[in-house]
Amino acid sequence: MVDYDKDNVRGQVSPHFPGSAASDRSSDLDDNYDLYKKAGATDITAEEAKKVLRKIDLRLVPLRFVIYLIQYLDKNGINYASVYGLQKGTHLRGQQYSWLSSIYYFGYLISQYPSGYLLQRLPTGKVIGVTCVLWGVILLSMPDQTHVERRLATLTLPVATPACHNFAGIAVNRFLLGVVEAAVNPGFMLIMSMFYTSAEQPLRLESYYCTNGIATMFGGLIGYAVGHITTGLPRWMYVFLIFGSCSLAAGIWALLMLPDQPATSRFLTERERTVAVGRVAANLQGVKNHHFKKYQAIQTLYDQKTWILFIMAIGAQVPNSAITSFTSLIIKGFGVSTLGTQYLQIPGGAIQFAALLGGGIACSRWPNIRCATMIFANMVCIVGAAMLVAVPENQKWARLVGLWLCFFQGLGFSMSLTMVSSNVAGYTKKQLTAAILFTGYCVGNIIGPQTFRASEAPHYHSAYIAMLVGYTVKLFMVVVLYFYMWSVNKKRDREVLAAGLTAEDQGREAIERGMHDMTELDNKGFRYSL
Repeated sequence: MVDYDKDNVRGQVSPHFPGSAASDRSSDLDDNYDLYKKAGATDITAEEAKKVLRKIDLRLVPLRFVIYLIQYLDKNGINYASVYGLQKGTHLRGQQYSWLSSIYYFGYLISQYPSGYLLQRLPTGKVIGVTCVLWGVILLSMPDQTHVERRLATLTLPVATPACHNFAGIAVNRFLLGVVEAAVNPGFMLIMSMFYTSAEQPLRLESYYCTNGIATMFGGLIGYAVGHITTGLPRWMYVFLIFGSCSLAAGIWALLMLPDQPATSRFLTERERTVAVGRVAANLQGVKNHHFKKYQAIQTLYDQKTWILFIMAIGAQVPNSAITSFTSLIIKGFGVSTLGTQYLQIPGGAIQFAALLGGGIACSRWPNIRCATMIFANMVCIVGAAMLVAVPENQKWARLVGLWLCFFQGLGFSMSLTMVSSNVAGYTKKQLTAAILFTGYCVGNIIGPQTFRASEAPHYHSAYIAMLVGYTVKLFMVVVLYFYMWSVNKKRDREVLAAGLTAEDQGREAIERGMHDMTELDNKGFRYSL
């Protein structure tokens, strides 16, 4: 057990690393610790806490909604452009289109750990805003700028990277897009854990993650509209020009409005910042600590949850390319017209939106059903993938329904993100756990497009088998994660009873430890959200 003095808050941060410094040193104190102590010394009413929550929602929900919507559209722009001559315009052959999907995630993978370090050391909101601006510039440079300037001489367009008129150019562009977009998902997870209680997080996460479904519908409509353009540039170029312009505007908005942490949020009064910190201190995770801690990095590597989440992410993302980069080509392979490939993506997006938002509402209303929700979503995906594998090719509508059912996968993966935001404490450990999870995310997304063999087009049987295997692996790992966390919770409950401690005493002590950046493995008062 940790030697802990409740009055002076002294003792070793981790019993596993005796050489670590005492928990009252400045690097262990949360960046918002002064506000936390002030919150503890004053009475915060339920009505006051609700008022602050509403104010936080009004600032964060629209920002995250728009940024995530645009980010999803941006990385999947090649899906909409693929049926309007992208391959021909950039002279792609064989597996090169599949590699464009994978190359994005190589950039995402390489940037994951530097991005996590920057998000911890620098103001979180500013990091996200800058990356949003950068990926807007990269998207605007996707079309061949010489061609654009010649055809639209009256417009001023930024030229940030070499013209994308061949595989090498567009591959570099996609790699850089992955590098800069890597900060968004982990950054939003950190913002969520800094401003919301554990019970509030599922709905708030789905309030922006549901834009995956909206983007599928909205992107399909944009693709449908682009299909009616008959003059000017090649139609595939308009997809990137539209999305890039929106990203640039959203990045500027984020730089101006996205907060970094409660203690420095200008949209909150001093009293409201105190209330905001007092609310989230109950998560037993602290708010933010910008000091990197080696012992937490080592602890991340031997924590079983880390590798369960890693394998879950791989299993979830191997099928992801079917929902992102290859949807248009899959539907076209069912014998649908070019314009039909765009509007037939809308039902899948609607299913994804409803599943994500419905799952978020359910998990916020009823505690400890997050793993159950992931299991349900994965079972639906398994049914959909099995239909793509087994239904005869002449039954195009049944196969299309199978594809639409696979859009439930977003619910399962998004709930796995709350496993990090709600169930990992210690700021360095949280950052590295998220980075490892998204490493698995990248590995799955690198593998997935390669299962779409050009020689099998337009039926892609190998890819459908890979989807089925990926969903099955993830389902198994969710069950393992649930029983691991459940058993730890039960063990800690038994230890409390054996020690004769009251829940109130342990709760106060656990909150204080959380504000001293203690991990969930060391903080024996911590309980996992299931």
